[in-house]
Amino acid sequence: MKTIVLAFGTRPEAVKMCPLVKELRKHPKDFRTVVCVTGQHRQMLDQVLKVFDIAPDYDLSVMKENQTLFDVTIGILARFDRVLEESRPDLVLVHGDTTTTFAAALACFYRHVPVGHVEAGLRTYNLDFPFPEEFNRQAVGLVSRFHFAPTENCRQNLLREGKKPETIFVTGNTAIDALKTTVREDYSHPELTWASDGKLLLITAHRRENLGEPMHHMFRAIRKVVETHPDIRAVYPIHMNPAVRRIAEAEFEGCDRIHLIEPLDVSDFHNFLARAYLVLTDSGGIQEEAPALGKPVLVMRDTTERPEGVSAGTLRLTGTEEHKICRECDRLLTSEEEYQKMAKAVNPYGDGTASRQIAAILKEHLQQGEADVIL
Repeated sequence: MKTIVLAFGTRPEAVKMCPLVKELRKHPKDFRTVVCVTGQHRQMLDQVLKVFDIAPDYDLSVMKENQTLFDVTIGILARFDRVLEESRPDLVLVHGDTTTTFAAALACFYRHVPVGHVEAGLRTYNLDFPFPEEFNRQAVGLVSRFHFAPTENCRQNLLREGKKPETIFVTGNTAIDALKTTVREDYSHPELTWASDGKLLLITAHRRENLGEPMHHMFRAIRKVVETHPDIRAVYPIHMNPAVRRIAEAEFEGCDRIHLIEPLDVSDFHNFLARAYLVLTDSGGIQEEAPALGKPVLVMRDTTERPEGVSAGTLRLTGTEEHKICRECDRLLTSEEEYQKMAKAVNPYGDGTASRQIAAILKEHLQQGEADVIL
């Protein structure tokens, strides 16, 4: 039996790692599955754990008020070392691009513990966009012994960087696995009832590099779109970041067709996605989730580490300038042909079997002892 530690600490990580936890725990003769959460996000993380009915074996509780990247990195490094000492894992699985991911992988490197990177190979090759996530992904890639790439494009990125072909596995994205367990036909919510007499525009925005003037421009554009199209009802499950909240409240004040609500748990959010007409976001994971439900996504960023979605036609980059966001929204809200092009495009991020594939790969390769030799 091999001991596998899954380390994660933010809401998006939890959404994508919990299906993998559930899958690995179906194989108790092969794996001792240990869950370590860092608590980089607290309330939003706990919501996801509750939805998937997962109790962590370790909770590092690093979150504190007004935390910085320094605080999170130092806190995780110091506390995760004890987890490695006590659990003595054969492999640690980390996900994506967060500070939790980077710090946990660095701790493993210091301890000579093998790392498996779930959602590996996403790149913009611009260390400032997204910040600090692009650096985190590239740094984790340097120390990983298994790279679980969601798409062939991600695999090609890793190969160009010199990763060994036998260490890279294209599995699809575990985000699609999560949708299979959360979206329900009989779902209801008061905000959806309010929006039912129009087209629901679902908003998410929180990126660090968009804080300040870019976010003001984004929100002004959204307000203009809502005021131009009387049939639009916009719902924004607002991020916990106080800076984001101040900007949203300032820009959306007095617009009764834009509702700011508290963050939704993963089950609620996925069901809102399923009933949305159009999604505006600067998030990463939603660029994978919404297309799986046939929802066009306008990405309020200049770059994306998910270019497959742009190529497939499920995503469209708008940047953060008001006129560009308004133009693309108007195009989709007034042209059924343009809308259907995006809604019916094939999602490139897999078929919802990523967790099963990763478990099968680990069962085969860990039993052969490859984690110790393939770096």
